[in-house]
Amino acid sequence: MNIAVVALGKIGLPLAVQFAECGHNVVGVDVNAQTVELINRGVEPFPGEAFLQEKLEKVIASGHLRATTSYEDALTHAEAVVVVVPLFVDEKTAQPDFAWMDMATASLAKHLRSGTLVSYETTLPVGTTRTRWKPMIEKLSGLKEGTDFHLVFSPERVYSGRIFEDLRKYPKLIGALSDQGAQLAREFYETTLQFDDRPDLDRSNGVWDLGSAEAAEMAKLAETTYRDVNIGLANQFGVYAAANGIDVYQVIEACNSQPFSHIHRPGIAVGGHCIPVYPRLYLSTDPDADIVRTARAYNASMPERLVQQAVELLGSLEGMKTVILGAAYRGGVKETAFSGVFPTTQALQARGAEVVVHDPLYTDEELERLGFEPYTLDSDIDVAILQTDHAQYRDLLPSQLPGVKLLVDGRAITNSEKWTGIPRIVVGGAA
Repeated sequence: MNIAVVALGKIGLPLAVQFAECGHNVVGVDVNAQTVELINRGVEPFPGEAFLQEKLEKVIASGHLRATTSYEDALTHAEAVVVVVPLFVDEKTAQPDFAWMDMATASLAKHLRSGTLVSYETTLPVGTTRTRWKPMIEKLSGLKEGTDFHLVFSPERVYSGRIFEDLRKYPKLIGALSDQGAQLAREFYETTLQFDDRPDLDRSNGVWDLGSAEAAEMAKLAETTYRDVNIGLANQFGVYAAANGIDVYQVIEACNSQPFSHIHRPGIAVGGHCIPVYPRLYLSTDPDADIVRTARAYNASMPERLVQQAVELLGSLEGMKTVILGAAYRGGVKETAFSGVFPTTQALQARGAEVVVHDPLYTDEELERLGFEPYTLDSDIDVAILQTDHAQYRDLLPSQLPGVKLLVDGRAITNSEKWTGIPRIVVGGAA
């Protein structure tokens, strides 16, 4: 099969490689010429994805994958087009910003050939596939959906760093606008993916047709919004527990020993491309979802709450040199999308602290490009706020932070026995 993948980012490129590994002829299109050039040389443009480099080298060498900046080149012979262009949320309005996706959709529509299956994998507000992409593609291509081309929504459900593992682990959800589109989508994904045996599921792992694009759109939003709401509840419990001398982690462990409870862990921030963003996409079409809105607001307030606890313990942060440990939004992942480092920096600077940042995954130059002053362990410091649960921080010692007067452990990963004699605030009250 001839397949085009639109946008070769951290999801699109592994998908293109996956399809090519199955023996299909894949052309990936991306607006970034440097990304295209690296891929065509068999070099992953963003290190950190397990197995991507070795798989990329093989499919480039075999000729099953190539990259281009030309939509015409990518779509001329394509029988299936998979779109993984980022969808952003406007920070001021909290509404989806379709600018990049609109441009990509317009470009593919102008070069779409009759008989093509078009699958959107980017997470979307409910109704977008039917009410935005269908009329746009029909208008610009002159083709009719359901007759000349077929449109399906099939959300990506993978985790950065383990994409190839997750492609096998989780059912592939599809929702089409026609019965024929659903059948074509099922056949397409069954020839491009393999699935692990999942005896824990009520039905066989594989391609699951949810019956409509709207159901598939909502499924992706629901599974990610659930996590944000759950974390919001855990943070609420954690703040209450800390105020009342209770170790919330003991409470959560006890609760989760019962199979009907699955409380997540509290933390200083919820980051990444997914969990902080998708609840806003859900809210864009369901403005009455007060539970979702409250949880999102509570999670966003956590950096401010923990910095305020530090102020209350020390009296003031004015002029204090404060290091934020971790720029990445998640441990072991070199990515700062919606990372808690940004609101934590703002909260500290608002109180007069001198802020520096340390992250073992980033060079000093990279931290400077992000707008931070780098910090080196073993340098004098007054306050430390652990923002990212990097494995390197689990055994952190006070001696690595000379002069430290307070540790705020926003991930509850440091060892209390190693911090005897140093004040320590832990989200959730486990001091």
